[in-house]
Parts: sequence; structure tokens; C-alpha cells
Amino acid sequence: MPIKNYRWFIETLSPEEGHLHGIRRVLFSTQTPFQSLDILELGSYGKALVLDGKVQSSLLDEFVYHEILVHPAMLAHPAAKRVFIVGGGEGATLREVLRHPTVERALMVDIDEEVVNRCRELLPEWHEGSFDDPRTEVRFLDARRYLEETEERFDVIIIDISEPVEEGPAYLLFTKEFYQIVHRRLTDSGIIALQAGPVSISDLSCFTAIHQTLLTVFPVVAPYWACIPCFALPWGFSVASKRPDPRQLGPEAVDRLITERIAADLRYYDGLTHQMSFLLPKYLRQRLQEEKRIIEDNHPLFTFH
Repeated sequence: MPIKNYRWFIETLSPEEGHLHGIRRVLFSTQTPFQSLDILELGSYGKALVLDGKVQSSLLDEFVYHEILVHPAMLAHPAAKRVFIVGGGEGATLREVLRHPTVERALMVDIDEEVVNRCRELLPEWHEGSFDDPRTEVRFLDARRYLEETEERFDVIIIDISEPVEEGPAYLLFTKEFYQIVHRRLTDSGIIALQAGPVSISDLSCFTAIHQTLLTVFPVVAPYWACIPCFALPWGFSVASKRPDPRQLGPEAVDRLITERIAADLRYYDGLTHQMSFLLPKYLRQRLQEEKRIIEDNHPLFTFH
């Protein structure tokens, strides 16, 4: 039976698959210099940020995405003081980073000022005032260029960017050359975390290629995953580092570190969730081993759009 007074938005996941969302309200919609930007109220998920037609996060389940993106890397580092966030326009990645009292400086660099400003205004549930924290610095620049030109080094770098859409702002942040830049900007115990695309059994090309590309740069690469309901597909992540390996942390150790080092109650991430996230099914492990592709500037990877 059709639902009255709804408009519908189909997020296309492939040429033959999509996720249908009922829209209750359009809170904001524009074309920025870099991408289309929509902030919607969805019937099942509440407010949501949509960039270039792709849902980035929703009120109902954003805590799943942002906790699992940030905390495995932050807890694997012995004491992260300087953190660099690539993207992260909603401010929720920043929120989770700042839960760690060891952090002295959190620098967030996002190319799209309009996205950050509108999220700051319309999605306060995401950032919870993190933009006003004295440890926070926000710059509206090309993050790759910034990392190329700075001499500063960081303990943790969190890469929270949209998918590599052709002609979008993010595709050159998934390449071997970019990961080499990131590697140079890390301290000796430095570690990065990033979202790595869907791990749908019908489409693993992004996740496995990112994994293979990271292996050309970092000695430790630890892929993991989580179910983000508003994405309609299970989603991949990866931690890569010069030294720390989050897979060496057992459930008891993670729970102890959360108690000691995170100044807040978490809703998704704990020791058992950490262990579960790094346990990959056989078909996925096999595909990771079989993947040969290396993503490069002159041979980028694009997701379906």
C-alpha cells in the first residue's frame, strides 16, 4: 500500500540495485562548487546527509559508522595527541576523536565549506558542539594538497570521505600516491583509518582494491566491516599503520582501554564488537587475497553513480 504524503528517493547502488527511501521533508538542497548536497528527513532513518545522491549518514545509525571508523585506530595507538581528519563534514568523526582525552589537537580539513556549515547548522545531533571545542581546528582546503605541503606529523589520520565518484571531490584520496603522502605525515607509531566502500557479495571491487593498494604502502593493513542499515549494504573499513595492529587487541583489552581512555559511553563499539568487526567470512578473505588491482592517480577507481 503506498504511503501518503511521501516523496521517494532511490539511492542507486548498482545499475540493477537501489535503496528506496521515503522523504518526509527536504531540509536543505543545493549544488556546491564540488557536489550536490541534500539534507533530508527520511521516514525510516530520520535526518540524513546525502552527497551526490549517496547517503553519508543518518540520525538513526550514524553512531555505528562513526564509532567503528574512529575507535579501533585511536585505541590501537598508545596515546594519540595530534589527529588529522580528512573530510568528516558532519562533525561526528570529530566528536568521536575528541572523546579521547589524550587528544591535544584535532585538525579537520574538508574541501566543501558549504557541507560543513550546513551540517553544523542543521545536524547538531551529529557534532554535539565539537566544532567549538578548543582542541578543534577546521580548514576548508584540499586535504591532499595540505598534507603534501605541511611538515607537521600526526599520530592518527582518519579519512572520512565520500565514495570515489567520477569527477567528484574524493577519488584522488583513494590512490597509492595519496596513501604515500599520508604515510609520510604519520609519526613513527602512526595509524590511519578509512571507510573502504561496500562489502556486498555482488560488489567487492572497491573494498578489495583499497586493501591491495594500502598493502603497497603500509606494513600493517587490517580490514574490517560493519552493518550500517541506512546504507542498505554491509560496509568496509580499514586500519593501516606503521606499527600498531588493532587485531592484537582482544575483547578484554578493548573494554579496559575504553574505560581508561574514552570519556563517554559508546552505543555500538566495545570489545566483542571489535573482535567481530575484524572477523571476515571466507569468501571475503579469499577475494582480498585474489585482488591484484592497485589504485593509482592515473588509474583511479570509480564507484557506480
